[in-house]
Amino acid sequence: MTEVVGSFRKSSYSGQQGDCVEVADTTDHGRAVRDSKQQDGPLIAVSRQTWQGFLRQFA
Repeated sequence: MTEVVGSFRKSSYSGQQGDCVEVADTTDHGRAVRDSKQQDGPLIAVSRQTWQGFLRQFA
């Protein structure tokens, strides 16, 4: 089972509006993503490879 390791963080580009997503590391070296306004809400867990592919889209 994949679990969150450490704390969630948000991009420094997100500003002060509070409408953003947060990301945390997971036990399987992937990432968990959540809505910052619903911290107890659902998470989207993605593999390390999927996360790296996502980041490459913006590099």
